[in-house]
Amino acid sequence: MNTINVEVAVIGAGTAGLSAYRAAVAGGRRTVLIEGGSYGTTCARVGCMPSKLLIAASEAAHGPQKWSEFGLRVDGSIAIDGKAVMGRVKRERDRFVSFVLEGVDAIAESDRIRGYARFVDNATLIVDDHARIVFDRAVIATGSSTAIPSALQAAGDRLIVNDDVFAWDDLPRSVAVFGPGVIGLELGQALHRLGVEVLLFGRSGHVGPFSDPAVRAYATRTFQEELALDPGAQLDGIERAGERVVVRYRGSDGMARTARVAFVIAATGRAPNVRGLGLDKTTLALDSRGVPAYDRTTMQCGKHPIFIAGDASDDLPLLHEAADEGRIAGQNAARYPDVQPGPRRAPLAIVFTDPQLAIAGTRYADLAPGTFVTGTASFEDQGRSRVMLRNKGLLHVYADIATQKLVGAEMIGPDAEHIGHLLAWAIQAKLAVADTLAMPFYHPVVEEGLRTALRDAHVKLAAARLADAA
Repeated sequence: MNTINVEVAVIGAGTAGLSAYRAAVAGGRRTVLIEGGSYGTTCARVGCMPSKLLIAASEAAHGPQKWSEFGLRVDGSIAIDGKAVMGRVKRERDRFVSFVLEGVDAIAESDRIRGYARFVDNATLIVDDHARIVFDRAVIATGSSTAIPSALQAAGDRLIVNDDVFAWDDLPRSVAVFGPGVIGLELGQALHRLGVEVLLFGRSGHVGPFSDPAVRAYATRTFQEELALDPGAQLDGIERAGERVVVRYRGSDGMARTARVAFVIAATGRAPNVRGLGLDKTTLALDSRGVPAYDRTTMQCGKHPIFIAGDASDDLPLLHEAADEGRIAGQNAARYPDVQPGPRRAPLAIVFTDPQLAIAGTRYADLAPGTFVTGTASFEDQGRSRVMLRNKGLLHVYADIATQKLVGAEMIGPDAEHIGHLLAWAIQAKLAVADTLAMPFYHPVVEEGLRTALRDAHVKLAAARLADAA
């Protein structure tokens, strides 16, 4: 077995790992990058980019459904060519992956170690029994993978995860999607709009990422108007029947039903890839999922010279967060023991459904009751939204009573990806509601809906001040 002595060992060559490697090298440390799976990052291969390619196709296919309301007519039918759809998805996906691979290829070959690493103690890794890595510091950036409930396993090879969708050569006739969270909603709606019969099942009654009950209820109603979505279904059983899967379930109404589909897609959440890392051989403190306890401002695990970043940290599974965490972890690994907090951005999460979903800053559920007001805006009568026939949506902004500052927002509606950015910027800049209202708002634009919510919050803040004074 070859023994390699390094200053920093980075485990995982995804977004967080690559960021950590570059930061550690920039800090002047001899660093190796260890990867057992495919290069290319989750985002490029099976996440952000291929899913948006599929969504873009579905949006184009869905567009003509509104033409008659605009007074437009089309002669003949519009056909969806599943093979052509998936062909473009895979071609463009491969293009995005190639950009990442170019970056990996630029890394010195001596710094790249292929294989799966596991700890044997606090300062040693074994890589596939062919290399022993003795390190001074390490960064765990092993990502995450889909958590699949055992109840779905009876579907056999007809059970897939979202990663597998982007390997299809053609679109299937039908699917059952379990999990109406971010991934389930995006894939379910996109496939539905591309002509696939979709059944979308939840278990807890929750839809999407929202914690605000009113926004979550609005989202549930909105998606149920388009999709066969049952957020409170009870699965009775799954079995294979030839090339199809029989799904028996009890709906939210208590009625027993049976569905036959070509595939079952598990969109039931993701789990950090920490099993098999041998973390039990270290003295790191581990939580119930086997994830090391760490400081999210420094990414340091306890007081050890071991850091964690990206999806493996089981915190915010978002590309920009993974990149930030990787950079912080790599910088601190390079300068250990002089560990320093790294800058963190205002939280921002976006779901690319139609309507889009966005959460900026602090979630509703994480705010202390009585300390904030909620500014509300509906997009059903918002001018520009109605002009475009995109007038479905609800925005809630949260403002702290004591400081008068914006602290968070949850939204479903048109252009939520852009409004979410504006809100995240305002929150990170620590702007008061009055300061944000003083910013320019053009007319007619969807962003005027944001101004409506801010005005509502401003009035409620004034009322709260008067109440406190009394």
